[in-house]
Amino acid sequence: MPQPATGLGAPAEPRAGSEFAPLLKTVKGQGLLDRRTGWYATRIAVNLLALAATVTGMVLTGDTWWNLLLAVPLSVFWARSAFFGHDAGHAQITRGKGAGRLIGLFHSDLLLGMSYAWWNDKHNRHHANPNHIDKDPDVGVGALVWTQRQAEQREGFARWLTRNQARLFFPMLLLEGIALKVYGFQDLKRQPPRERAVEAPLLIAHLVGYATLLLSVMSPGKALVFALMHHALFGLHLGMTFAPNHKGMEMPDPNDPGDSGWGHLRRQVLTSRNVRGGFLTDWFLGGLNYQIEHHLFPNMPRPHLRLAQPMVRAHCAALGVPYAETSLTDSYRQALEHMHEVGAPLRK
Repeated sequence: MPQPATGLGAPAEPRAGSEFAPLLKTVKGQGLLDRRTGWYATRIAVNLLALAATVTGMVLTGDTWWNLLLAVPLSVFWARSAFFGHDAGHAQITRGKGAGRLIGLFHSDLLLGMSYAWWNDKHNRHHANPNHIDKDPDVGVGALVWTQRQAEQREGFARWLTRNQARLFFPMLLLEGIALKVYGFQDLKRQPPRERAVEAPLLIAHLVGYATLLLSVMSPGKALVFALMHHALFGLHLGMTFAPNHKGMEMPDPNDPGDSGWGHLRRQVLTSRNVRGGFLTDWFLGGLNYQIEHHLFPNMPRPHLRLAQPMVRAHCAALGVPYAETSLTDSYRQALEHMHEVGAPLRK
């Protein structure tokens, strides 16, 4: 069976006879892996203009509490920037690694203050083994846990947190925007000197620029409230984007030979969930509502994911592989139910 990619680009070429090979051939034949540089250039430009307009609005509004209203569009356009950084890391925008890295560093480190190298390393390991308890960092033990085995090992405050993690999930997302900055600075110690020499100045430049903007427009008190509100909304937006994708889906058991023998197609499809919707859903979730297609073809440009969906669904049906797709609200319900079940033994 084919193996997942070692980087954030395309999966390794499957050998003939694999479940994934015919689908890959069809998708390639339709040109769905071709780059859409113009599409990305236009949308990146529009997002930068929207950010500039929002900042201009903040300056014109001045030192009043009305400026807090602009934290809402600023968080939304920051999320767009995060999506472009994500796509750059997957080589969806350009084939050249250098150009893609520049786009990623600009959007992640400079605009958001979030380490591009940290995110890529973590996200790469997630894509290689999604929902695998021993290999996917997204289901490792952290503030939240994802299996009852993990829950049983919790003590003290962490144990209380696990008992109540389903009802605390969305409130905790309000801290994610700040946490992403902290993780990036912590990761600088892990990075090789050359990488650190690039990322550290960009992260510091972001903090200095962000603080200068707020303090030059608002009083320190209003600036602090604006920053907290802005980062809370940004973290909530990103959390609401990523939460529906895998939570409550299959979790390969490292001790089960059947699970460990999954090929690329089953490894990605059985652990992922799509979210139905139209243009607004695609825009709000940055195309990640086509999570199955994204995991099967991580370097597929975002606008092609919806075009590949009918092929992927039909291929899965022919193989008898379940293809999970639901509404946005039901995806949150399933994710929260899973988190609630994980903490069930601790509530007895």
